[in-house]
Formats: sequence, C-alpha cells, structure tokens
Amino acid sequence: MIKIDVPYIDQSVKYPTGCESVSAVMLLQFLGYDMTVDEFIENYLELQDFEEKEGELHGPNPYECFCGSPYDEESFGCYAPVICKALRKAAGEEYEVIDETNTPIGQLLETYIDQGMPVIFWACINMREPITGPCWKLHGCGDTFTWISNEHCMLLVGYDEEGYYFNDPYENNGVIRYPKAVVEDRHAAQHSQAVGVKKIYK
Repeated sequence: MIKIDVPYIDQSVKYPTGCESVSAVMLLQFLGYDMTVDEFIENYLELQDFEEKEGELHGPNPYECFCGSPYDEESFGCYAPVICKALRKAAGEEYEVIDETNTPIGQLLETYIDQGMPVIFWACINMREPITGPCWKLHGCGDTFTWISNEHCMLLVGYDEEGYYFNDPYENNGVIRYPKAVVEDRHAAQHSQAVGVKKIYK
C-alpha cells in the first residue's frame, strides 16, 4: 500500500461546488505553497456566469472556465484545462503542470503516486452514478453543451491492491478509499480527466 500524507481541506464549509479548487490547493499546500482556497479562486481561477436568453440557458464552457462560482451550491464546476491554467499561474516556474486526461490510471500511479506526488482526479461525488445533463448553450457560439452531473474532483493520494485512496473534500470525507472498479468507471464517465505536476529542475 502507498498513501501520501497531504494537507486536508473540507469543501463543505464554504465551497459547495469548489471541489476542483480545493483539490488544487491541497496539492499546492503539499508542495509548500502558502495559499488558501479563497486566494486560489480570486487570483487564479477563471469564472463565468450563466444567463437566460429567450427562455434558454446560456453558459460557459467548462474546458475554458469555471461554470458559475465555487461559493454557489447551484453552480457546476470546471474541467482539467481550467485547473491546469490556474495551477500554472499559481505555481510559477517551479513545477510543470500536465493535463493527464485519458492517461490510464496505472500510468498515473507509476508516474506520480509511486514518486510521492498526488494527482488531481475527476470522478463522481461519493462514487454515485453519473447523470447525463443538464444542457446549456455555450456563450459566444451557441453550441449545446451537456454536463455530466455528480461531477467531482479529488486528490488521488494512494492505492492498494483493491482500492484507491483520495483526499476527498466532499462533506468532510477526509482520506477515503474507494474500490478500484467503481473509481475507474466513474473516472471514465467524467471524461478520464486528471492533472499532474512535476518539479522542474534547473
């Protein structure tokens, strides 16, 4: 069994939809950055709101910015490229930030966890079933985007033969172990997204 000891932050106090930001800040604090979730959201995370036009919901693209606000329980979230962009700004030139979307989990373990580095990881809240929808029209282009509900972001911190360990910020879950098969299924349902960081040696 491998389990990395990482500072834990509970999102339920203040950030009902802020799992991506909270997971990023847990990683930053692990790396030694003195940063709060509020600082990360205010200084580095790109946000955009929804609006209704002619009875239809128009909103942002989660690949480009956070959909709504992490402080609002009616908001949605964001995807790996948004967290990559925010982390690159927050971490400066100390770390390379890598979008590991579609990287097999076994490879993530080998590249990061086995080297003592946690990974930002998308799956579903409490490993619930993913739900297709809601949909909205994207700002600017009018294309329809379909969100996969129960989206959740955690910090992958370890594994054993049958499970994966996460710093799970949802409802103060703490360090929690979920069975491998269900994690792999929920991760795939959320577009197999992950973000890794590597120290840059000059």
